[in-house]
Amino acid sequence: MTSKVDLAAAIGKRVSIRVRDGEGFRDLLGVLQDENSVVKKDGTVAPFSIDQIAYFRVVPVFNRANIEMNDLHLYETASRQLQKIEGELVRIYSCGPTVYRDAHIGNMRTFLLTDLIRRCLALNGIETISVSNITDVGHMSENLDGSDSGDKVLEEAARESVEPLAIARRYEERFHNDLAQLNIIPAHHYPRASENIEEIISSIDELIRIGSAYIGSDGNVYFDARSSDSYGFISGNKLDSLKPGHRYEYTGDGGKNFHADWALWKLAGKRSEMIWDSPWGAGFPGWHIECSAMSLTLLGDCVDIHVGGIDLRFPHHEDERAQTNALAGKEVVRNWIHGEHLLFEGKKMAKSAGNVLLVADIAARGLDPLALRLALLENRYRAQIDMTWQTITAADATLQRWRKAMASWGSSDEIKFDEEIHRHFMNDLETSKALLRLRSIEKDESIGIQDKRAIFLFADQVLALDLNREIAPAAEIELSSEALELLAQRAAARAAGNWAESDRIRDLLALEGITVRDGKDGQSWELRN
Repeated sequence: MTSKVDLAAAIGKRVSIRVRDGEGFRDLLGVLQDENSVVKKDGTVAPFSIDQIAYFRVVPVFNRANIEMNDLHLYETASRQLQKIEGELVRIYSCGPTVYRDAHIGNMRTFLLTDLIRRCLALNGIETISVSNITDVGHMSENLDGSDSGDKVLEEAARESVEPLAIARRYEERFHNDLAQLNIIPAHHYPRASENIEEIISSIDELIRIGSAYIGSDGNVYFDARSSDSYGFISGNKLDSLKPGHRYEYTGDGGKNFHADWALWKLAGKRSEMIWDSPWGAGFPGWHIECSAMSLTLLGDCVDIHVGGIDLRFPHHEDERAQTNALAGKEVVRNWIHGEHLLFEGKKMAKSAGNVLLVADIAARGLDPLALRLALLENRYRAQIDMTWQTITAADATLQRWRKAMASWGSSDEIKFDEEIHRHFMNDLETSKALLRLRSIEKDESIGIQDKRAIFLFADQVLALDLNREIAPAAEIELSSEALELLAQRAAARAAGNWAESDRIRDLLALEGITVRDGKDGQSWELRN
């Protein structure tokens, strides 16, 4: 927890502060004027109170003068090529969560992708404005046989016997907490679909007016896929190759003119919750139109980067592009960037498989959630990952080692530009190679400890692993006799190969705030703050 002493010591320095703002967070970056305000780059003063602070750090001063900076290049899905990201202000739209459950670590990998892009651009002095939607209505689920079973938020609300929006707000809050745990910079805007119905209805009305949408024989409103001459631009799935019977949207859409058309507005039918009046009757929006309406409202008709998971490439992004371009009368998105799938312990994460891993599960094991961030950074964003507990535990050990090394290398906030690390970051986010470079620097006896520290601080501007975090030595803390006995029992269980008992005792210690780690020299522990 940040104290008044911490703030007082940082007055006059450049700081990064994440403050709680209603149900979400906002970031303040600038010079700390006093214990309650920050002077931002544009000269405006942003006030805050100490009880709002969720995260605080002093930002090392980095002088870009006389340094040749590489431009950021990202692999763009539609062109299948690396594209240079240009502009003084880069507009980013990211497909956000559907808030009917907790976001798992595969989802978080996609949100990390946006964070890395923003941090790399910031490293080069380029500002960003970021929007990430919250889908709290309209995202339909499907049964194992491919049939629709209903709106995901409504289904979860029925299972838990609570109001739909209560479910949505609960999981939205958890989503923001998970982002904070992983040091993911909050978006500037988190528009909710349920609070943008007017904009969605207006967009649908305009699509009908220009002939890109129509009212079907069943009363639902559909987008006319054949009105988009370049459909398939992102995924390569051309309309003439899409066969009837493929599940493009909701089943039961018998009022469509063409099998690849999709619903923009669905009539309520028997549904009685989360429905709105419209010119076409009471109902609810389709999933794809939400993103078009909200991105145009908040970012206008020029989006530099659109981010999402590879599973959204088709049909979601293909449909979204057709709608957005029709409304704007031009190509709106310059670069489509997609992150690859993540497996856990060799399998796709699924509730039925019992292998869905959440950020909270990592903390419950006594591991630093940033160990997940490091484990994800060990791989390029467009390579599939098979994540394991062993990988996350190893990453946690690396974090502890690096933080201890940083403390032993001094306390200076000076940073040193490293051309190789910067080149890796800017070359399609090659974070794995940047980490290899850090490991090499760590071991290189020809590099002075002050330079090591300064280079690690430089890299951490993008890696965001809190490498400068202080760690209290375990020897300075006294444990109760009960805790010491549990540690002894756990060591005995491990020696006997009783892993289930070892895990049980580890969980008991975690409840007491004691993190236990296993290494080649046996178990070690530390007391969490």
